[in-house]
Amino acid sequence: MTRHHLPATPSTVHWGYFSKTLAPVLTIASQDRVVIETITHHANDDAERMITGDPAAEEIFRWTPEEKTMRRRGAGADEGPFTRGSGEGVGVHLLTGPIAIEGAEPGDVIEVRIVDAHPRPSANPAYAGRFFGSNPSANWGFQYNDLIEEPKHREVVTIYELDMTEPATVSALYSYLWTPQTDPDRIVHPTIDYPGVPVDHTTVTRKEGILSGIKVPARLHFGTMGLAPAEADFVSTIPPNYTGGNMDDWRITKGARMYYPVAVAGGLFSVGDAHASQGDSELSGTAVEISLTGEFEFILHKKADLPGTALEGLNHPLLENNEVWSVYGFSYANYLSELGPDHQNEILKRSSLDLAMRDAFRKLRRFLMTVHALSEDEAISLMSVAADFSITQVVDANWGVTGSIRKCVFDR
Repeated sequence: MTRHHLPATPSTVHWGYFSKTLAPVLTIASQDRVVIETITHHANDDAERMITGDPAAEEIFRWTPEEKTMRRRGAGADEGPFTRGSGEGVGVHLLTGPIAIEGAEPGDVIEVRIVDAHPRPSANPAYAGRFFGSNPSANWGFQYNDLIEEPKHREVVTIYELDMTEPATVSALYSYLWTPQTDPDRIVHPTIDYPGVPVDHTTVTRKEGILSGIKVPARLHFGTMGLAPAEADFVSTIPPNYTGGNMDDWRITKGARMYYPVAVAGGLFSVGDAHASQGDSELSGTAVEISLTGEFEFILHKKADLPGTALEGLNHPLLENNEVWSVYGFSYANYLSELGPDHQNEILKRSSLDLAMRDAFRKLRRFLMTVHALSEDEAISLMSVAADFSITQVVDANWGVTGSIRKCVFDR
């Protein structure tokens, strides 16, 4: 086993898309470990706490009238004129990678073990050693069209601090109402509609003392990680899909083992969108978005070796930890192939928890019948009395339901 380190720099990150066209920034062998730095795409919500003094973050987020380090942000058009900016915000997450695994081919499965995760401290001397994250209640959130206080259509950014003293917790520091922000290219953003827009804090009013006395248990995890799909050159990071991506499940944390079907040579793994804490549903549109560094171990499972194992026939993400196996159901199992040539816009209109639940049921049924040799009737009975189906997210265009079966029911 070789241990690598992959820092977050402008040359090792890509913003808002997975892509089979990207050259790997690192190529590793099966069973290698990689320490991967990730930086939150929401750092500019409070640049003073999350960017200032951090050379890598400052370079990645640099955006002046003369220079924009990360020009392409999203899977949309890369040639103007732009309404919002290059990439047009079709995809928002800042990902580190891609990493290629030697010998990985379509039909194989890549296992990603999360060995460890720890937060990236503020580098601003005023906040040295402290950890901060942002939680925007955004226009894509489940709540946006169902607000009862004025103004009805509002976006509110809440800045949190993570305290790593055991047990680790997050606490709100302050919030502010999003007001139209003018980016360095003089484009006005009336809503949070483009990743990394610098927030001018002289234009917002902070509300202090919010959520007073409340401490939320931390759940350090990676909201977006997975492999590059084969169906398009640039794929938005927003909707999750059969090769993983933006699944926003707090269970994808230290100790978890994720399995992803390989769609392109090398697999091309990327990770980002780290969270300090999140509940099932990610209701407001985001979690506590924070920068994390993780250590990952990669294991290649060749197609010829899969029959008779838990990975036989796997064509979707699968989670394993010491307690459960979990399958991930989506409104569309593979929206890239199911929704026609305009799939990345069509998926924004078609989310359904009914469809996601149906997909999770079918995947867990297949898992129980294939891996545990149950009949269909046995699988259905067991799911009803022993499986847990949870709403992982209702904000990522391709909504998610996770079906989990506890390992202890199979102890023999």
